[in-house]
Amino acid sequence: MGIDLVVVTYCLYLAISLALTVWVARTLFRNGRVFLVDVFGGDEPLADSVNRLLVVGFYLINLGYVTLALRLGYDVHGARGSIEALSQKVGQVLLVLGGMHFFNLFVFSRIRRRSAELAPAVP
Repeated sequence: MGIDLVVVTYCLYLAISLALTVWVARTLFRNGRVFLVDVFGGDEPLADSVNRLLVVGFYLINLGYVTLALRLGYDVHGARGSIEALSQKVGQVLLVLGGMHFFNLFVFSRIRRRSAELAPAVP
């Protein structure tokens, strides 16, 4: 009985995807605070609360996607096939992570712009 390359590929995919998700979430949480404080007009408790809620949503969406996208749907033959399948799966996760990041930036830049437009003019 040999090593099942599909199972090995699944395990590597999960490990890499989980590590990437945690790394991106921590980076966004740490570096997003300043941006959110500005978006919410200096209201630090609100910015911190929204930042934590965004991280929870980020984890839920990404980990949900990672688990739904786990299935390959075909057999893997050899190390080359395993690496190619893993590359495709991890690439999909990276695209989803990047897409979510830019969507969040877009939404918060719109909020920031709208707040600036509604703020009273300083004489």
